[in-house]
Amino acid sequence: MSKPQVGIQLYSVRDRSEKDFLATIKEIGEIGYRNVELAGYYGHSAKEVRQALADAGLNAPSAHIGLTVNDAAIWDNLKKQIEYSLELGLKRFIVPYYPLGDNPTLDDVNKMADTLEQAAQRVTEAGLQFGYHNHAFEFKPVEGKLVIDHLFERISSDLLFAEFDLGWVKVAGQDPAAYVRKYAGRLPVVHAKDFKDDGTDTEIGRGSVDWDSALSACEEAGVEYVIIEQERYDVSSLESAKLNYAWFKQRGWM
Repeated sequence: MSKPQVGIQLYSVRDRSEKDFLATIKEIGEIGYRNVELAGYYGHSAKEVRQALADAGLNAPSAHIGLTVNDAAIWDNLKKQIEYSLELGLKRFIVPYYPLGDNPTLDDVNKMADTLEQAAQRVTEAGLQFGYHNHAFEFKPVEGKLVIDHLFERISSDLLFAEFDLGWVKVAGQDPAAYVRKYAGRLPVVHAKDFKDDGTDTEIGRGSVDWDSALSACEEAGVEYVIIEQERYDVSSLESAKLNYAWFKQRGWM
């Protein structure tokens, strides 16, 4: 299998994006990245964002887009996000988080699955692919089965794909490579995130994830994109983006 393409989740440089999103897009392109995953548009139109990406030589096949699950207007809000996504030219619509709670019951998990399934139906009917990005809480057991497995068993693979965050899988006590292989064929995108032993983010290769096994599994499973994400830094967000780019480039992934 060929190596997945590498990109960066722009949430990793949100401090810069909040000040000047379009300039930040340009900076990411100048580092050498050719793929990004979006996470908010900072008041810019789809036309403006699309042009900035093109000018920077960047491809944006996916975005993190939250569901306003506690808002009565959830489906109206989703419709607007779908329309923006289509105008922007996205391929994949990925929900980054669901407020499941600390001690979920099976009813809570079923409600989560029902909401994601309803959203997935609307998104896929519009011509986009629909995915879910995990943290650690989806790997808690509920009635003898991990939440993440409940979800992907309940919802058809035609409607829902996985975007496993390999760092959070590790934090949850699971083997990232094993979970990549378990859902091979349903996993077009993964997140590359690393954590120190104290639970704080760090650059790729400086934390606890076994990247040799995880990335090998990604190749075997036909993953299309490995998206770098980092939320906290010992240096600046832009410097971390450069270090993560260099790590993959040194290994022939860029």
